[in-house]
Amino acid sequence: MINRTRSLTITATLSAMAYAAVCLGRVPVVLFLKYDPKDIIIALGGILWGPAAALWVSVMVSLLEMVTISSTGLLGCVMNILSTCSFALPAALLARSKGNRRGLALGLLAGGFAMVAAMLLWNWLITPYYMGYPREAVTKLLLPAFLPFNLLKAGLNGLGIFLLCPPVAKALSKAGLIDHKEDTHEQPTRP
Repeated sequence: MINRTRSLTITATLSAMAYAAVCLGRVPVVLFLKYDPKDIIIALGGILWGPAAALWVSVMVSLLEMVTISSTGLLGCVMNILSTCSFALPAALLARSKGNRRGLALGLLAGGFAMVAAMLLWNWLITPYYMGYPREAVTKLLLPAFLPFNLLKAGLNGLGIFLLCPPVAKALSKAGLIDHKEDTHEQPTRP
């Protein structure tokens, strides 16, 4: 019961923080594409508490966005979930499996590449439906708009997580909110 309550509390807290990041940190970049730092919080949650935390927070925040501040409806919600999960899940899996700064860097690179590739595909497939653009117009936007936007997003998210993860993990470990074995981004586990 305590573990379930703890998991629900962590998920709810991460969701509230990520939603606040969307509301307060959204910045228009190009066309209708906007950057927000929610993926930093979601991926950090996945790295510190496991990929399932990142998945649940991604779904909850995307649904909340859909019913409050988004104008793209259900398809925009699906795109948000796909984008966040394609970044956060590989990052969390690799970072947790390696347990050191090198693993964190590899996880963030893998997550960044996965997100960029996935979003090029999903933008090509889904954007014509929810933005009302012809597929030919979307195809012409893939390299000059979608690719640089997603590279920028992956880079900003990766850099933010790489800088924040060690001090956040250390503080959470001292507060007893993560197990010591999970606080592995401070020093390598092998000599």
